[in-house]
Amino acid sequence: MIFIAGSTGFIGKHLLKALTEKNYKIRCLIRKPKQARTYEKQGIEAIIGDITQRDTLYGILTGVRMVVHLVGIIEEKGNQTFKKVHVEGTKNLVEEAKKAGVEHFFYQSALGASLDSPAAYHRTKAEAEEIVRASGIPFTIFRPSLIVGKGDGFTKKILELIKFPSPVIPVPGKGKALFQPIYIGDWVECFLRIIENPNARDKIYELGGPEQLSYNEIVKLIAEASGVRKPLFHIPMGLANIGVRLLEKTPLSPVTSEQLMLLNEDNICDKQSVRKNFGFKPLPFKEALSLFISRQAQDS
Repeated sequence: MIFIAGSTGFIGKHLLKALTEKNYKIRCLIRKPKQARTYEKQGIEAIIGDITQRDTLYGILTGVRMVVHLVGIIEEKGNQTFKKVHVEGTKNLVEEAKKAGVEHFFYQSALGASLDSPAAYHRTKAEAEEIVRASGIPFTIFRPSLIVGKGDGFTKKILELIKFPSPVIPVPGKGKALFQPIYIGDWVECFLRIIENPNARDKIYELGGPEQLSYNEIVKLIAEASGVRKPLFHIPMGLANIGVRLLEKTPLSPVTSEQLMLLNEDNICDKQSVRKNFGFKPLPFKEALSLFISRQAQDS
């Protein structure tokens, strides 16, 4: 039995599809009853609960061999803070996994996770990693760079900027920070290769695609794939920060000030990370875009 927390998110949906196709027995933690009923109609066991609410987790991991923890947020809203979701939520799930005798705990972290990071997102991801590593349960941790594919939030936001009725595409700062986009199908393949592999226990893997691309290059490639031709317009970072801070507490803000900061920091690893650790070559970004961008562009 594989237990998934975070199956309704972008990554979770893709992983759930792959695991059910391979006939793994799955149990999912779902926050909303309506979503749980949808899963049950598909023959997937669904438990109502929330990793940030300890009392909803009691007994849910009975009979579970592997826990897959995908829950994470990219911005704080109300009481859903990085600390509560990434740290407290992970602690709750780990404690329940220890009680249930779970054999393998998978945690989805992020490239750049560090206790010394200026970004709360990366600091709390690192704190969660520490909880998992100290649990005594054999673990696998993925630290991916940007993950792209059908339904990913990053591409959706870029498409919104590209499609906005303006003669230019706004870019905060110089747009020179490097990212290493990895296609969701390749992330899933990496995951499938660690499920039954005892050599993948107690390891942290940094994941990225085969290219290190600047934010400018990524935006241009997404624009090209969606059939839009507009020049980039660079907004000085100081001015962009002022604008974001003024709008941050309103629904009008496209990003938070922390996301803006992360957008201007390199987020890269070894370009051969997937080949070295998982034995295959991931798709280049442009090829990955061709698999999902047209449909996503139409839906945006």
